[in-house]
Amino acid sequence: MLFSSITFLFLFLPIVLAVYYIVPYKAKNIILLAASLLFYAWGEPVYVILMILSILFNYFCGQDIRERGDDPRRAKMSLIFALTGNILILGFFKYFPFLMETLNAMLPEDIPYRELALPVGISFYTFQAISYLLDIYWKRAEAQKNILQFALYISMFPKLTAGPIVRYADIAEQLRSRRMSPARFGQGAMHFIIGLAKKTVIANTAGEVFEEIAAMPAGNLSILTAWLGVISFAFQIYFDFSGYSDMAVGLGKMFGFEFRKNFDYPYTSKSVTEFWRRWHISLSTWFREYVYIPLGGNQCTVSRNIFNLMVVWTLTGMWHGAAWNFIAWGVYYGVILVTEKYMWGAILENLPKIVQHIYTAVIVLVGWVFFFSPSLGYAMRYLLAMVGGGAGIADARGAFILLTHWLMYLIAVIGSSNFGLRIIRGAVGSFRSQTAQTVAGAVVYIGMFLISVAFLVTDTFNPFLYFRF
Repeated sequence: MLFSSITFLFLFLPIVLAVYYIVPYKAKNIILLAASLLFYAWGEPVYVILMILSILFNYFCGQDIRERGDDPRRAKMSLIFALTGNILILGFFKYFPFLMETLNAMLPEDIPYRELALPVGISFYTFQAISYLLDIYWKRAEAQKNILQFALYISMFPKLTAGPIVRYADIAEQLRSRRMSPARFGQGAMHFIIGLAKKTVIANTAGEVFEEIAAMPAGNLSILTAWLGVISFAFQIYFDFSGYSDMAVGLGKMFGFEFRKNFDYPYTSKSVTEFWRRWHISLSTWFREYVYIPLGGNQCTVSRNIFNLMVVWTLTGMWHGAAWNFIAWGVYYGVILVTEKYMWGAILENLPKIVQHIYTAVIVLVGWVFFFSPSLGYAMRYLLAMVGGGAGIADARGAFILLTHWLMYLIAVIGSSNFGLRIIRGAVGSFRSQTAQTVAGAVVYIGMFLISVAFLVTDTFNPFLYFRF
């Protein structure tokens, strides 16, 4: 079930909120857990069993690590067993088809295999479970004794299918006790509406443009059309994923939880290093805390630090998808970040800000080509078209897209910075009385919600890119 669906907005969410606020405080976790399992089973009726098994497996592994905490050797063995189990489950569903496809390409005869559908959100809830186990082992957090609270931590529907990746230590206290108020609920509703508008109004529109361009052979693309394609995808994936994250944060507030923001206007960055501090913050933080630092981080020799960075970014690429284009995407960013750190980073800082922004934008857009391409060969052909190796500088198709979608691109540019939010706040704050500001704010957000619903009703194009990860 998508957050940006009529069923969720007008059936699932109102019923769950009504029941959640009616029942006694002690029953709220039970209601939210039941709603989360139903939410997942709505689209994954079989794989909800897999998630329940994952919850039970990690709960008892966490207890085992805690009980063996006084014996480092036995605790480490328990941790290795638990991590191996999680990685094998994730690897089987996500990487087994890729492995078999690679083997069959190398062998004289194909090995038959059955490709299973990827369970939605498995990368997200598995990474949460791994962080929980490691935090117990490193004594950063206490093992959760209440299995219902642990199950809610793993399965909570606002963050279940596409993050953000929430560390157990960050919400352990909130699972036991949290404060709910009309003010917090209202803040959550505003977060949710902003995310919904990002997704339905901008991401879906940009996605339709990208799909139209992607359907054309790369060799037939002019420079203009090729660049419009990758720019459209850049806006689609940003407003798609950041919109979903905003909705998740908003839903969390509505149920009394505080999740950290997952995006911080990454397209305003002046370097690729800064971009990855602002994009998918929860994933970057996870890899830093649980892979990069344990490998030695930057407290080591230059060669070792380069190795650590390349390992992290190769794994980041693999996390996003089981295909060579994702691995190439990860390696691409690893190389860029290494060179920024050890070669031209200092030079970049001394360049005019506009040059820094252009540099970062070009690097990121080239990276998106590897990300959306079905193969490395297609990526190379698309990149060639972006520099003139296709159908010339401009064509009628590119001009038509630009003329008919210029407003969407303008709104997307404004929405990619905090300027759009400042416009809303400025308009609401222009009224002198608090009552007028409250009414104006309500009108603005209700209007955004109605426009979003209108887009949902009239447009059948409503994918969510990160569900496949």
